[in-house]
Amino acid sequence: MLWRAPWIKRRGALLGLAAWDVGSLYLSYNLTYLIRLGEWEGWSQGLLVITATWLSISYLAGRYSPAETKDKSYGLTRFGETLLAACGVLVVFVSHSWIYQVVDAETRFRGFMIPLVGSAIALSTLGQTAALRLSSKKRKWLLVSNENECRVIRKELDNETPTTEEDYLIFNPAETVERFGAPPTAEASSIAVGNLETSNQDLIKNLLRLRESGEQIIPLLSWCEQELQRIPPELIKAEWLIQAEGFGLRPGSLNWRIKRLCDVCGASALLIITAPLLILGALLIWLEDRGPVFYCQIRSGLYGRPIRIWKLRSMRVNAEALGAQWASQQDPRITNVGRILRATRIDELPQLVSVINGDLSLIGPRPERPEIEEDLERLIPHYRVRHWIRPGLSGWAQVCYPYGASVEDSRMKLSYDLYYLRNTSLFLDFLITIKTIRLVAGAKGASPKAPQ
Repeated sequence: MLWRAPWIKRRGALLGLAAWDVGSLYLSYNLTYLIRLGEWEGWSQGLLVITATWLSISYLAGRYSPAETKDKSYGLTRFGETLLAACGVLVVFVSHSWIYQVVDAETRFRGFMIPLVGSAIALSTLGQTAALRLSSKKRKWLLVSNENECRVIRKELDNETPTTEEDYLIFNPAETVERFGAPPTAEASSIAVGNLETSNQDLIKNLLRLRESGEQIIPLLSWCEQELQRIPPELIKAEWLIQAEGFGLRPGSLNWRIKRLCDVCGASALLIITAPLLILGALLIWLEDRGPVFYCQIRSGLYGRPIRIWKLRSMRVNAEALGAQWASQQDPRITNVGRILRATRIDELPQLVSVINGDLSLIGPRPERPEIEEDLERLIPHYRVRHWIRPGLSGWAQVCYPYGASVEDSRMKLSYDLYYLRNTSLFLDFLITIKTIRLVAGAKGASPKAPQ
């Protein structure tokens, strides 16, 4: 279901930068080749390796991700990331030349690689500047809905970083009419409308007139998907869940079968590749306290059915002798080895077996413990919707929101899970996969955020 892809709109400028980098490397490589050897090489094995190296390092360094803050040093930081990608390309070239003992490696380095990388840096920097300008041009929105939904949206925007109030105008119908008499198109470039529940026909007529004249007016939930990348559960009604488009990952459907095939193949390959890490982690756990290596938990699976998952033990033996409890910052129950395993997510590797046997998926909402879910289902609207698909090792909530350990954190994670359920596709799964790789590479694993 690629046609439902609001995550692409949010990342348009950054995806454009990645495409620009590919074009820049292609042009730089072939122009250098033409000047040095008198012919246009086109795509070659060497160019593919250079491109893959550049894109991988750029992504891991954060060049293709939205910046959390854009202070005065933002441009310098991005340029430093570009230099890092260029250095990575040079290191790959030197390593290849050393391994294969290329005779004229020094000549190629000075006469070919240095000009190639220099021109690629210049072109990529130009693209970075353009992407920065495009991504910084924020559309100003007018959000019109009932008082309850306005309250929810204000709360959601308070959780956004960075966000400024001048980016949005949030009003209920009475406030809109009182202040403007009609939606203020001069102050907002686009309008999102929620559940008005109003008898004010003048406002309805004005909105229809604006729609007729070509003004962009979208549902409030679509605005949440596009701007927040999540769907607050308080904005959802049961009737909407019945009628809403999306939610296309149904048991027995083609998408369901393809996802299952990818799960089995991917989990099998990962289990083979990461077997040395799994063995090393198990050995370190045993050496630290001579306790059990594995830890078993009961979690909620598809449709809320209980499933058994295994992890490498990262807490002290009998850490939950008093019952299930939330993890916390500097949790004293976590062992020294456990902190490393959690940061790198090596402790999750045994769950690949659960993916192969069908209890889990590689990508999906993280499974929660049934005893904790009893309270969450009572406190958070529509919490059980996340059980409509198989839980996963990683998910949209895990790559977009820091690891949380409270009811409010669970509510936020549910809002991301609802977004994933509505927009699920193999392309979104791929995005989550590469974002997970970036988190693991940066050792940003399961670490509870500090209370606010």
